[in-house]
Amino acid sequence: MPALYLLFSHQLTEQQKKEADEGLGVNEIHYLPDDLKILWSQIPPDIADISDYIQPIKEWLNKRIKPGDYILIQGDFGATYIMVRWALAKGLKPIYATTERKVIETHDGDKVSSKKIFEHVRFRFYENN
Repeated sequence: MPALYLLFSHQLTEQQKKEADEGLGVNEIHYLPDDLKILWSQIPPDIADISDYIQPIKEWLNKRIKPGDYILIQGDFGATYIMVRWALAKGLKPIYATTERKVIETHDGDKVSSKKIFEHVRFRFYENN
C-alpha cells in the first residue's frame, strides 16, 4: 500500500485523513520532521536559487519514499514547482488539497468583520504534461 508524505505546513484535518485512507488507499502518513517543516514553511524570499536550500528535504524523502507513494506538496510557488517536478521524475504521485472558502460577515454599526472558513473538498493530482 502507498504512503503519503506531506510537504505542507499544516496538520491534516480528519476529513483529509479519511480521504487519504479511503480515496487514495494510503496506509501511512508521514509529516516532515520539525526542522524540515520550518525550513519548508519559511523559505527566504531573498534567495535567488532555492535548490540548495530545499536539498535537505529531498535528502530526507530520498531515504524513505518509494515509487507509487503520494506526496502532498503545497507552499512557496517556486519550491512547490521544483518538488512537483522532482516527485514526477521519481515516479511519485504529487497531489494538492482543494478547499471551499466560506466567508461569514458580521456587522456592528459601521464596523464589518469577516471570518474565513476553509473546508477540504478533495485532493487533486498535479498533471505531468
